[in-house]
Amino acid sequence: MESLNPQSGDAVAIRTVALTRRYLSGPSQITVFAGLDLEIQQGERVALTGESGAGKSTLLYLLGGLDRPSDGKIYFGDKEITSLPDSELAHFRNRTVGFVWQNHSLLPEFSAMENVMMPLLIRGAGQEEAAERSLAVLDEVALRGRAEHRAGELSGGEQQRVALARALVGRPAVLLADEPTGNLDFRTGEMIVSLLADLHRAHTLTSLYVTHNLGFAARCDRVLRLEKGVLADETGSATPETTSASNNYGRGYV
Repeated sequence: MESLNPQSGDAVAIRTVALTRRYLSGPSQITVFAGLDLEIQQGERVALTGESGAGKSTLLYLLGGLDRPSDGKIYFGDKEITSLPDSELAHFRNRTVGFVWQNHSLLPEFSAMENVMMPLLIRGAGQEEAAERSLAVLDEVALRGRAEHRAGELSGGEQQRVALARALVGRPAVLLADEPTGNLDFRTGEMIVSLLADLHRAHTLTSLYVTHNLGFAARCDRVLRLEKGVLADETGSATPETTSASNNYGRGYV
């Protein structure tokens, strides 16, 4: 498959070469995709769409180093990560990639600040440094005043904003998000979309979002569709209906 590279003169943040993922299902071998080539430029916001079961989350897990491909290679800049030992891959992942999931995966018995601190504590930061940086990023998502509240006491929108803060507290270069608005109502989802755009700019990120929200996808720099193992660039193909979900809620966050 031809590499998706619309801005050939720009720096490449993420690149895959002949990426393949297969797995066993009983006696059968299932191929999710094979020979998949992709390039994402530094600073891009890319939406990845496709039907359920197409392999979007699988691709995200591979790119984030949470799973290993059956074949092929993944590069972050010039660094090839697929052959890294588990310990080096975990070290790379902790410092380079921020993750946001549809299920925010917060620990409900811990406070918002404690949840955000965890990636820093895992990498060996001191309590004082981790707390200071966590409060700063909670301020960015307008939740500093809720820092001491347990995650289980927060609304769905607030929990997702804590998850965003946790993803960014380690100052990653890349943000990977899997259906970040999937469990939210329309109004709250729109506010998360707006916040993602703000944080992308403020943190000079490269961002890839798996989403079924076509309005969200249409506001990204590129829209890719994964279907039957084939990755196609659908940028510019959005209809007026898919672009009508603009943010009408100002800068207030739920």
